[in-house]
Order: sequence, then structure tokens, then C-alpha cells
Amino acid sequence: MNRAHPAHPWSSVYAGEMKLKLDLHDIFNKGTDIDRALSDILDEAERTKTKTVEIIPGKGSGQLKKRVLRYLDRKDVKARYHRVEKDSKNHGRLFVHFKH
Repeated sequence: MNRAHPAHPWSSVYAGEMKLKLDLHDIFNKGTDIDRALSDILDEAERTKTKTVEIIPGKGSGQLKKRVLRYLDRKDVKARYHRVEKDSKNHGRLFVHFKH
């Protein structure tokens, strides 16, 4: 089952496990909004002990995905999660995994 969680616009529940999802299509050209959205979803994942965050930068030219990966590679950000997985079937999607 996939349904939005009413308290958080980016939340979804899959088979009883909460997974957060952030689609960056609407803010692809707003740098500070992108960083804020990424920070907010990582905060939410930590607060709710969510195991996986799905980030969708989209396929496009790849610039947004590179920006997201650079953000996730920052030392202060990297300390917050366990690993990043690039979706092998959809190059417009990333998964950030946490150990809570």
C-alpha cells in the first residue's frame, strides 16, 4: 500500500514501513530551496527513524542529481546517514539509507 502521510507531504507508507520521498522536479532551479528540502527530509528521517529516503532529482541533464550527490557527500551531511544507493533501473532516483 502506498499512501501519503497527512502530517508530512513527503511521507509515504509502504507495506507498513515508512519511507520518505522527495521529488525535486518542482524546485529544480532554486538552489537554496533544494538544499533546504534535502536538509528537511534528512531531519524528518532522523526524527521518525525512517530507514529509507527516496530522492527524485529526475533524469534530465544530470545536473540536479550531481548537485544532490554533492550535498549528500558533504562531511556534515554524510555523518547523518548510512549509505546512498543509485537506482540501477531508474537513473533519476536515489535512495538514502539510515541505520537507526
